[in-house]
Amino acid sequence: MDIKEIQNLIKFVAKSGASEVKLEMEDVKITIKTGSEIETKIIQAAPIAAAPQMVAQAPVAQQSVEATPNNTAGGEEDSKYITIKSPIIGTFYRKPSPDKPVFAEVGKEVKIGDTVCVIEAMKLFNEIESEVSGKIVKVLVDDSTPVEFDQPLFLVDPS
Repeated sequence: MDIKEIQNLIKFVAKSGASEVKLEMEDVKITIKTGSEIETKIIQAAPIAAAPQMVAQAPVAQQSVEATPNNTAGGEEDSKYITIKSPIIGTFYRKPSPDKPVFAEVGKEVKIGDTVCVIEAMKLFNEIESEVSGKIVKVLVDDSTPVEFDQPLFLVDPS
């Protein structure tokens, strides 16, 4: 793996919104952590001729992460809702294709097993199914945006 591939990997991870990625191959172990600072460590297990251990630093990335409101009035109201979270890292889409209607919108009743969105990961579109029955109260993610593992996607009122 050369420096150009490592730089491209760092850029890809920064754009994906992932908080940590580990990659292990025969002679290279890479850990990329994101947040307020992106840090990349490259450790070579088997020394390659005249190649010392490398530690690459990526520039500090300013990332804005939208969270659910934490004020007391909104927090108490949101506590009665169940959150549907992302099971994978990828790009969130509300529609199966641009010319189709959205899977789930505010006010729509969903049942266990209903598809609420798709998340594209590594060119594969994964249908995300609801694990609860109820009414969609809020969509927490904008269409075509990157999502992280366990990131809240929808609030559902189970009553």
